[in-house]
Amino acid sequence: MSQRPIAQLVRATAVSEGAGVTVHRTIGTPARRHLDPFLMLDHFSSDDPDEYIAGFPDHPHRGFITLTYMIDGHMLHQDSMGNRGDLLSGGAQWMKAASGVIHSEMPQQTAGLMRGFQLWINLPAAEKMSDPGYQEFSPQAIPEIAADGARVHLLCGAYGDRQGPIVDANTDVQYLDVALEPRRDFAHTLDPALSAFVYLFEGEASIDGQSLPAHTLAVLGPGESVEVGAGPDGARFILVAGRPLGEPIVQYGPFVMNSREEIERAMADYRDGRLVRKKAPMVGA
Repeated sequence: MSQRPIAQLVRATAVSEGAGVTVHRTIGTPARRHLDPFLMLDHFSSDDPDEYIAGFPDHPHRGFITLTYMIDGHMLHQDSMGNRGDLLSGGAQWMKAASGVIHSEMPQQTAGLMRGFQLWINLPAAEKMSDPGYQEFSPQAIPEIAADGARVHLLCGAYGDRQGPIVDANTDVQYLDVALEPRRDFAHTLDPALSAFVYLFEGEASIDGQSLPAHTLAVLGPGESVEVGAGPDGARFILVAGRPLGEPIVQYGPFVMNSREEIERAMADYRDGRLVRKKAPMVGA
């Protein structure tokens, strides 16, 4: 079985978002604009409340999905249609913005570590103007699997005989949070048709013999599986894969469509108060 090599290393870039929160971005930067079907990956991590307490006040989205994974901390999600949900340590939220959502993400802690990821997943053209929706997943809903020196939190896809609770039928997303003991190896089979990446956020690791520095994203090349080896202090990383949509991507800030005309329409809808067309139902697990 052929191993996927590292095709590109993308070092995280500090970006100010929301009301002044620093996030560390890899996908969605000049070094890597997109990795179809993925549009953006932000890693947030700070134990200084001055760096996160202002949060992310009301802001719009149209044309894609956000998948937020809270590793440490407590965040409150609300939108202008009355939806409200708590994202706790180990929990996740899948938000299909689709035709339009205006929402906020505000920390509910004044001390301690706030750490996690937000991934933007593109929607196909046929669904960009479909009804929005939310899915909230408690920490208990996300399987934790321990095997061969690894601890895996499985958000999406399959690992062994377990299945993650989050399903994206358009892109078959797989999303694993893997903690690996020192000098141990982790292997996972991947459909060769999927785009895939690894983002290392603790320790040291290597892929196919090539070093992967911390806070760096490795875009994976072609192959049937990925193997990650941990350094002397262990490693923790996310492994994410998804089926490319192969459609034009036109993005302007929080709007991602297929043409400039659709972007201009989204901007006009937001300006004129027409962006949110339907309430997004909330489903919990």
